[in-house]
Amino acid sequence: MKDLKYRSVFDIIGPVMIGPSSSHTAGAARIGKIVRSIFGDQPDSVDIYLYESFAKTYRGHGTDIALVGGLLGMEPDDSRLADSLRLAHEAGMEVLFVPKSEKADHPNSVKMLLKKGSRKLSVTGISIGGATSRFLN
Repeated sequence: MKDLKYRSVFDIIGPVMIGPSSSHTAGAARIGKIVRSIFGDQPDSVDIYLYESFAKTYRGHGTDIALVGGLLGMEPDDSRLADSLRLAHEAGMEVLFVPKSEKADHPNSVKMLLKKGSRKLSVTGISIGGATSRFLN
């Protein structure tokens, strides 16, 4: 049992996360972290377009802090998530949130436009619950 992967039932049924929502907070943090990984660096600026449920509840459910925390390289259970907007500002990352009213393929959809110098990346992601994410492009 020296290589036991799971220490408790909560490692199996998780996710371990900062709440309040597995789809709006933990899933959003994972989206941000994966997008950061794809981009390969911290962006200078990011425009975050939120759709449907994300657009309606992003402040109350912590989607905003989670997406930015992920872009800073944080995991869904990082205690610094609550400070991610301040940390991004201190790191020189400009963040713009744009709630959109049009319908999306999924109610927990986000499109991120990242820029650093002349480099640009556009990624659309959705959070399908249980801190699971999919990417559309």
